Amino acid sequence: MTVHSRVLVADDEASIRFVLREALEEAGHEVVDVDSGEAAWSQLVGGGFDVAFLDIRMPAPTGLELLDRLRSAGSETSVVVITAQNALENAVEAMKRGALDYLVKPFQMVEILALVEKASRTRALEREVRALRREMRSRTTPSGGERMVGRSSAVLDVFKTIGRVAARDVAVLVTGESGTGKELVARAIHAASPRSAGAFVAVNAAAIPRELLESELFGHEKGAFTGAIEARAGRFREASGGTLFLDEIGDMPIELQAKLLRVLQSGEVTAVGGKRPEKVDVRIVAATHRDLDALVREGRFREDLVYRLRVVPIHIPPLRERNEDIAVLAQHFVERWAGELGTQARWLSENALDFLGAYEWPGNVRELENAIKRALVLASHDVLSADDFAFLRGSRPSATAAGDDSLEALVRREVLAALAGPEPRDLHPRLLERAERPLIEAVLAHTGGNQLRAAQLLGINRNTLRKKITELGLDVPRTS
Repeated sequence: MTVHSRVLVADDEASIRFVLREALEEAGHEVVDVDSGEAAWSQLVGGGFDVAFLDIRMPAPTGLELLDRLRSAGSETSVVVITAQNALENAVEAMKRGALDYLVKPFQMVEILALVEKASRTRALEREVRALRREMRSRTTPSGGERMVGRSSAVLDVFKTIGRVAARDVAVLVTGESGTGKELVARAIHAASPRSAGAFVAVNAAAIPRELLESELFGHEKGAFTGAIEARAGRFREASGGTLFLDEIGDMPIELQAKLLRVLQSGEVTAVGGKRPEKVDVRIVAATHRDLDALVREGRFREDLVYRLRVVPIHIPPLRERNEDIAVLAQHFVERWAGELGTQARWLSENALDFLGAYEWPGNVRELENAIKRALVLASHDVLSADDFAFLRGSRPSATAAGDDSLEALVRREVLAALAGPEPRDLHPRLLERAERPLIEAVLAHTGGNQLRAAQLLGINRNTLRKKITELGLDVPRTS
């Protein structure tokens, strides 16, 4: 049902004003028309207009100048800039300043009527969403240190475990898919612990080249190896008195695992090239997206090290398994980023929340946060709707739509082949390997062997890609 609105038309062409007035009044809207910027401003300062059509080059102030005045005054009136000049820079400038839309004369009346209806619905949504925003704020669950958000039973269980384990100086292993927030859990444990005054030091085992990881963790003496022009303390000593977060521990080379185990058992670190061990007082929190038990069965991870790291396990379920957290997280990210990004959008509509709730979120919380930031930057209105997240609709095409030679089809064929293989307990690592190989090969072929570009497309660190290439024995195409 069409919502009747109050509309201002400001244009120095009498014929434009006449046509717009006749069409809008026939549709049931209340219309005020003026022929100059000053007359338009006199009307607008009184407020009460749902939408204003402003000519970009009418007698001063121009439509863009009026738009700036309205935004500075905090007006909720939606603005459509109209002009006879089809210039890209005018369109960009109008949208940059917060216009609802930009139209070039001559335009279709159906566009005008649709914009008025859209602006009216938006104002109604804003009132509705203000109440929703207050509700979402009440649902956010803070914890020590970095702010964690959620209200699902799974996340509340994580919060409870953090509360129980933080004060006890034992090792914690956090597991979960990429993007679920494993480092947030580690930071929360540190912040709620007696070590909170000490350092929180994070090391990503997958992002550091194998030959440098030992030095990164344990430090080195000057001259210990080529390029060691000065001594380095290492992350263990930097974290002494605090918490050391070992991220992606499942990617640590097997030969380095023995040295890590020795440090955890003795509480002493010997730098590369050094002879005397040094005592360190460190609390270990490790994290991985891998199945460490499966890696143990394959001989790729030490079983005794798993026992040392997994004194208390904490698992974070993927976002698709805790749907009730999506709305809470989405509103949290809107509130967090809207001000920092300087965007007009401030709230999420009900249909936006429904749309976000129906999406699978393969990238988990990290993908949701990035989607919110993208929508905030591109939106030109106060309330984000489902249309502002339309880019998500095409982000996971079906294998049929993508074609038999798509990356997804390649991976699907490999997964099906793996499922026809050995017993279930050996399936997970085999499946991963069979899926990784065609995916990496296809991306490398697509980039012509450009490993930096391939890593960007895969969403991983270049060093991680190099490691995978070596592990899988892949041939890299030569860049031309």
